Amino acid sequence: MEAELHLVMYPWLAFGHIIPFIHLARKLSAQPGMSITFLTTAGNLPRITDLLSDSPTVSVHSIQLPHVDGLPPGIETTADGTPAMAELLKRAVDLTQPQVTELLTLLRPHAIIYEFSHQWVPSIARPLGVKAINFSVFSSISMAYLVVPSRRSCSGDMSKTPPGFPAESSISSVPNYQANDFAYIFKSFDGMPSVYDRFVSCIDTSDAIIIKSCVEMEGPYINYLESEYKKPVLLAGPTVPEPAIGDLESHWEEWLERFPEDSSVILCSFGSETFLSDDSIKELLLGLEMTGLPFTAVLNFPKSSGHEDCNCAHSHEEMLKQKLPEGFEERVKGRGIVHTGWVRQQQLLQHRKVGWYVCHAGFSSLMEGIVYGCRLVMLPLLE
Repeated sequence: MEAELHLVMYPWLAFGHIIPFIHLARKLSAQPGMSITFLTTAGNLPRITDLLSDSPTVSVHSIQLPHVDGLPPGIETTADGTPAMAELLKRAVDLTQPQVTELLTLLRPHAIIYEFSHQWVPSIARPLGVKAINFSVFSSISMAYLVVPSRRSCSGDMSKTPPGFPAESSISSVPNYQANDFAYIFKSFDGMPSVYDRFVSCIDTSDAIIIKSCVEMEGPYINYLESEYKKPVLLAGPTVPEPAIGDLESHWEEWLERFPEDSSVILCSFGSETFLSDDSIKELLLGLEMTGLPFTAVLNFPKSSGHEDCNCAHSHEEMLKQKLPEGFEERVKGRGIVHTGWVRQQQLLQHRKVGWYVCHAGFSSLMEGIVYGCRLVMLPLLE
């Protein structure tokens, strides 16, 4: 019998990153002789365990997130706090290094699959004989434009492509407002490594790179990344979601089945860490109302949005009601739902009554919409 291959996976603490790691874990664990230890913090353990419940060879292991001054207790994902808290979360993740070292020493896996935020992983893995494989959840075109070594020679000008960028690309420059946003990746907070430094260090010191893409989608950019980093590139494909696990909750199923036409319902959802302003919420909901179609809008708020002292969903429900346009609930009664909190998005997207998907254009969200055959309406909200 072939020896078992044991992998450890440690994603950045954001569900936009954790979910692609889960998709990859499912695919890898389906192979014979494969076992995976999935690392996360205690606050994320129940949800991740539920999402991996169909993968018996994946065990979810909890690590303790160390205290960092300024980071409130309970902030264990980027969705839980402000952007400034996300920077403190990186510092807390850096402080998990001793725990990860101890675990790797105990388990002696064949490899650890890690992220841009864990630039220290290769330095603790290599002395133990553990391969360090960087998994990027970003599109290849984003990586090629932003985080290749050649970007260093651009003197901080983010409006132009880096040297050697694929000539066949439709992108030769970006508007100044985008370039200004991109400059964030070079910013250091309180002496910590910048996003660019973390990213390049992660890949420079890795044994290989896994990219969530395929040649058919992003061939020229993948080739460019391989030439820039001079590392083996392993293509995972777009980590297309497996068929959704579990049934849709009865109240959603009953509501969707009220509408006679298939593919007539609009699902509007912006991921776990993208939040709309009050004005944007009003404009979005009025626009959904004007379509005349049935819809459900999933709108969430960070835990730091004025209710730090209350962990119940009720506070966010009350907050949402205050942001609805006047008379909105009565006008859309029976055909529109505005929801806050977690939903089984894959089950909703694959339901035969759902035909439209309004999303924030996140790479994973786009892939889910495409896989389930929804018409996409993209509202980019984050660079």
